[in-house]
Formats: sequence, C-alpha cells, structure tokens
Amino acid sequence: QVQLVESGGGLVQPGGSLRLSCSASGTIFGIYTMGWYRQAPGKQRELVAGVTSGGRRNYLDSVKGRFTISRNNAKNTGYLQMNSLKPEDTAVYYCNLSGARNTYWGQGTQVTVSS
Repeated sequence: QVQLVESGGGLVQPGGSLRLSCSASGTIFGIYTMGWYRQAPGKQRELVAGVTSGGRRNYLDSVKGRFTISRNNAKNTGYLQMNSLKPEDTAVYYCNLSGARNTYWGQGTQVTVSS
C-alpha cells in the first residue's frame, strides 16, 4: 500500500519561508515524477512544481524564483522549499507521485501566509 505523508505546513508571515516534505512508503519512489499541487478555497487544484525521475524541473510561473522542488530518492522523500511567501500562496499543498500506470496523492498540508 502506497502512502504519501506531507509535513511542514503552517502559518507564516508574508516574506517568510517554509519547507514542505513528502515522505513516501510502499513503492519505489525514484521511478515516479513527483509534483507539488495546491488548492485554495474556491479554486481548482494547480500544479506548483514538478520534478521527473531524471531530475527535470518545472514551476508555476507565479512561484518561479521563490520555490524550489527537490527529491532524495535514497530517503523516499521530496521537498518544496518556499521562500518569499505571499498571501496568495495560501492553500492546501498536496504531494503527488505520477507514473505510467499509477498516481498517488498525499492528504495535504495547510500553508497560510498572513500577517
């Protein structure tokens, strides 16, 4: 049984930083594309950042230069470093693993950016 567990969310002031972690179990983490998605109230879920098994990264335009996605396959863990956070980054952030035949989601972690 595949499980993804996110951690690291919380309340932060504008301009602050958070580091989200996604710990995977029950599968070979390194073969999947890993993505971080977010969903704000009343909005559709959107892809924030992704990294392929080969290390190719892509980012939502609004987070480029502020967020960095990374992965440690040996630890079955992925990360999203978020700097210079803005109120509009407030959302539930979800970890996703996507493969040729399967897709897995974590339960989400709340990120709130507010003064």
